[in-house]
Amino acid sequence: MTKKKPKTLKENKGIPETGITNTASIVSFKNKRKYILDTDTLVNGILNKNISSLSRGITLIESKNPNHSEQARLIIKTCLPHANKSIRIGITGVPGVGKSTFIEALGKHLTSQGKRVAVLAVDPSSAISKGSILGDKTRMETLVKDKNAYVRPSASGDTLGGVARKTRESIILCEAAGFNVIIIETVGVGQSETVVHSMVDFFLLLKLAGAGDELQGLKRGIIEMADAIAINKSDGDNLKRAKLAQVEFNRALHLYPEKTSGWQPKVTTCSALQNEGIDTIWKLILEYKQITTNNNFFDKKRYQQNKFWLIQTIESELKYNFFNSDKIKKELEKQLVLVEQNKTTPFAAADYLLSL
Repeated sequence: MTKKKPKTLKENKGIPETGITNTASIVSFKNKRKYILDTDTLVNGILNKNISSLSRGITLIESKNPNHSEQARLIIKTCLPHANKSIRIGITGVPGVGKSTFIEALGKHLTSQGKRVAVLAVDPSSAISKGSILGDKTRMETLVKDKNAYVRPSASGDTLGGVARKTRESIILCEAAGFNVIIIETVGVGQSETVVHSMVDFFLLLKLAGAGDELQGLKRGIIEMADAIAINKSDGDNLKRAKLAQVEFNRALHLYPEKTSGWQPKVTTCSALQNEGIDTIWKLILEYKQITTNNNFFDKKRYQQNKFWLIQTIESELKYNFFNSDKIKKELEKQLVLVEQNKTTPFAAADYLLSL
């Protein structure tokens, strides 16, 4: 007689389903969530340096839901009197130059001095899937854990260069939350530098040596905007090439006219990975602030930036209202067909639509 093999799996009698066992806690959670999203509560949280409230406020600013727009405006308006007490630093450079590593090194250097640092990092969105990796929190894992730092990655979406009005408004909330150094990282794709330059006090250009990047110093646009150039990854075998690049950039800078700020842009070397030269760059930023504050350029520049963003906001609202008009949507489709059939020109079609 053969013995039956014991079953490897044994089924025990389960606990009968009784439905939701604690409805009170779920109701409490829902009420709490609704309470947190209340405008006054969010503003109080931001002013009291609550990171969750700050994140929710920025989420409302970034939201494309029309229902969130009014609440976002109220939050910004209430926070505005508590803003404008920071120095805003824009950091740009080609992909691979080490922007995220540099920002983390600079951020840690500042928090060690008791500064509160907010990083608004813009991740490029896919033109096809519209998705973003939002990996800056991964690349800045040490800074993210710092209680005096706040890293906010945002998808660039279809906005030119990845930064615009939403980033500008997010700066206000970060300043109201007590962050006295705001760092904005560009996606480094060309046009974004102009937009970032229009919302920061100090514009830092990161460069590489030994990769043919020194020749970019001959391009006027980006060099004219830069208040300082830092040649990153200046370590090991690359140190000699970095020093040569520093000399070349210094020569290039002397070809440009003097800035109205009264500040002479500087060129320095650094290694974010080795944490070398970071303190020198921060001293440059402080020197720039002192000089431009004394000659009143600092405040004048912020006024010019506010004027620029006033015009930009009007243009943005007009464009939004125009293309979201039901009448325009209908007529636009008709005009597109006429253009395709060569029965009208794009310019005539535009004139017709603008006259409606």
